[in-house]
Amino acid sequence: MSLKEKYEKEVVPKMMKKFGYKNKMAVPKIGKVLINVGFGKLISEKTGDEQKKIQQAVLEDLAQITGQRPVFTTAKKSISGFKIRKGMPIGAKATLRRGKMYDFLERLINIALPRSRDFWGIPADSVDKNGNLTIGIREHIAFPEISPEKVKFIFGFEVSVVTTAKNKEEGLELFRLMGFPIK
Repeated sequence: MSLKEKYEKEVVPKMMKKFGYKNKMAVPKIGKVLINVGFGKLISEKTGDEQKKIQQAVLEDLAQITGQRPVFTTAKKSISGFKIRKGMPIGAKATLRRGKMYDFLERLINIALPRSRDFWGIPADSVDKNGNLTIGIREHIAFPEISPEKVKFIFGFEVSVVTTAKNKEEGLELFRLMGFPIK
């Protein structure tokens, strides 16, 4: 059973019973998933050509993981201590919705998190007061799309799962029922 089917058939009735929703449209749902990567330490001491190669490698790996092409994020202002100039690419992001979002979440829950090193579950503190979950993945090679033999640079990224929950309790219950390994 896919994650979307699980949400419609199991999660919605349980949430309606627990929180007393009168309509199934009032039940919180996952709206989008944001994936952010910062180049930071990878490109800080490199020349221009090396920086472009690293950025391209990170973009290609992120595109394989997410299933869509990520977008560069640029610096809003110059910071001399970090050797950053205004307009310089400092990261990449991808926003997933609908089908690709559910596919990514299935791979994250069932494959990537169990494969990641020293993983004991997602702390409940990772859910904020609005019911959104933010977790960091230390090594992108935990995803099955990435071949560890071909990877030149191992990087980490942040995954933010945005929900329509009104508070932390609703969000936490939604994630538990969806199958997220929350402590």
